[in-house]
Amino acid sequence: MTEPIEIGRLLRSSTLGCVVGCRVEQTNAPALGELVNIPLDKGYTIYGLVDDIHIDNDGTVGHLALIPDLPEEVVLDNRANRVVPVEVSVLFVGYRQGDQIRHLLPPRPALSLEKIYTCSDEELVAFTGAGRFGYFRHVLRNQLVPTGEILAAHLRQAGAAQAAAGHPEWITAAEKELITLLRDDHAALMNVLSALSDSGF
Repeated sequence: MTEPIEIGRLLRSSTLGCVVGCRVEQTNAPALGELVNIPLDKGYTIYGLVDDIHIDNDGTVGHLALIPDLPEEVVLDNRANRVVPVEVSVLFVGYRQGDQIRHLLPPRPALSLEKIYTCSDEELVAFTGAGRFGYFRHVLRNQLVPTGEILAAHLRQAGAAQAAAGHPEWITAAEKELITLLRDDHAALMNVLSALSDSGF
């Protein structure tokens, strides 16, 4: 059973997604395709999938990279003792209002500096089990993200959680829905199926 972990705080946000800042040494940073959430006031929670993780070069790193035979202790010190931000991009895929989960874009974005968390297995099962995979369309219509890899990573995580919750048929239904959604876009379908195959599905 996975427990929610605080990732960091929002740097910027819109109704489509957000960018989160977290420390580089964080060992429990989210992975590509992982479902995350932003709990707000009055039972309102925004859900999203991690679609990119970016580490900036702040100048010091550039100089260190040019040093031949850089000592390992310098690398570890740079990672642990300096504040080098990791930027995590999140694509919004739905929200919860009270007890109802909707696979729609959130009606309003979260404000800067709000906390964002990984989802527990229970939340993951609840979100992915609501409706008929409506949140897939938010990923499939975004041409700027690696759709196949994001969906493959997400299905691996969600499929395992659903199977552990007694719903092993979820992953088959999810794959069928993706094939239906992409039946008129052969290139996109092959991209997604290839990524799923490489992930062991």
